[in-house]
Amino acid sequence: MSSGEAKIPKKIAIREATVADVPLILFFVRELAIYEKLFEDVEATEESLKATLFPDSGPPAVAKVLIGELDGKPEGFAVYFFNYSTFLSMNGIFLEDLFVKPASRGYGLGKALLLALAKIAVDRGCGRMDWSVLDWNKPSIEFYKALGAVAMDDWTTFRLTGDALAKLGRAQT
Repeated sequence: MSSGEAKIPKKIAIREATVADVPLILFFVRELAIYEKLFEDVEATEESLKATLFPDSGPPAVAKVLIGELDGKPEGFAVYFFNYSTFLSMNGIFLEDLFVKPASRGYGLGKALLLALAKIAVDRGCGRMDWSVLDWNKPSIEFYKALGAVAMDDWTTFRLTGDALAKLGRAQT
């Protein structure tokens, strides 16, 4: 198929993930990490995903997952959680991961996942939806801009992990 040729439409469905989807979620996490050239950073396991996304007891789930299907077959996912904006004094949604298998791109599944998240945000009274994208990922950046998203170029993301996080967490004030 040439790059200008339209793909044959497929039936799109978006559903909430269940505990039975944990192996699929891990597959999507690993595929996303390969695409982002970050596979060596993946520490997630089926057990850790089950414990944090579908806990049997203790604290509630830390995030939620939507599964995107084309013709009944899982082809993508979105992982999100609720955050809070003090400036807006409202909840928001942070989209942690959005991934559609490369062979399934161009059918509208990524857009359908974002639309489902936007609907959740509106239904829950959220004031905004935020996410990060790697600077080199031009196709995704253009896709997001086409949807009306605005890059937050004045902000820099910081992260503490590993030894630095442990050291700061043990520091005395």
